[in-house]
Amino acid sequence: MITLTDCSRRFHDKKKVVKAVRDVSLTIQKGEVVGILGENGAGKTTMLRMIAALLEPSQGAIKVAGFDTVKQPAEVKKRIGVLFGGETGLYDRMTAKENLQYFGRLYGLNRHEIKARIEDLSKRFGMRDYMNRRVGGFSKGMRQKVAIARALIHDPDIILFDEPTTGLDITSSNIFREFIQQLKREQKTILFSSHIMEEVQALCDSVIMIHSGEVIYRGALESLYESERSEDLNYIFMSKLVRGIS
Repeated sequence: MITLTDCSRRFHDKKKVVKAVRDVSLTIQKGEVVGILGENGAGKTTMLRMIAALLEPSQGAIKVAGFDTVKQPAEVKKRIGVLFGGETGLYDRMTAKENLQYFGRLYGLNRHEIKARIEDLSKRFGMRDYMNRRVGGFSKGMRQKVAIARALIHDPDIILFDEPTTGLDITSSNIFREFIQQLKREQKTILFSSHIMEEVQALCDSVIMIHSGEVIYRGALESLYESERSEDLNYIFMSKLVRGIS
């Protein structure tokens, strides 16, 4: 479903070249839920942006649902739902409902489909009470819920989340996690970054650990626990960073 082949991304910072992602090759299967772990600046968001066809790799190739992210970005974007931390992509002067209607139309949904999807998502995330209010006056948590709904409005097969529960209270975070479990049962492919180890352990089949742009582990959680003789993901992660090995 998602393949990265010898992928790197370089940025030019004044006279210095920064390699944010280094020679990454991996495959994510259809229906897999994968957590991305790494420190701030490790390359998590850069990798997600490349998969979403928002950044081109400096070298290598990425395919999403069989489409090349550089040669066929429009086809890739049709098939994915994206939410990056701190970037809700919402219009403050529009109501929550108007925002979702607008993005539904951008994805080519008809009026009936948009209405059904909005009703379903607003019910799931407890947004009914403020669907007709302008987004500009929303709290961070309310905006995040609408942003998650925006990413899912077209019922994509592939979903990319960068710190999706940021700003959500405990109840809303639990609702989101339950929704991820349902999407998993529907065989959606989900890739998300998180600093919350319990969240990753509860939701993911496997993990990708990144350090300084390099993947230091890619595999199933159960295999990781077995090889490390521990189920303390936080301890394992910190240990991997110290060793810097796969």
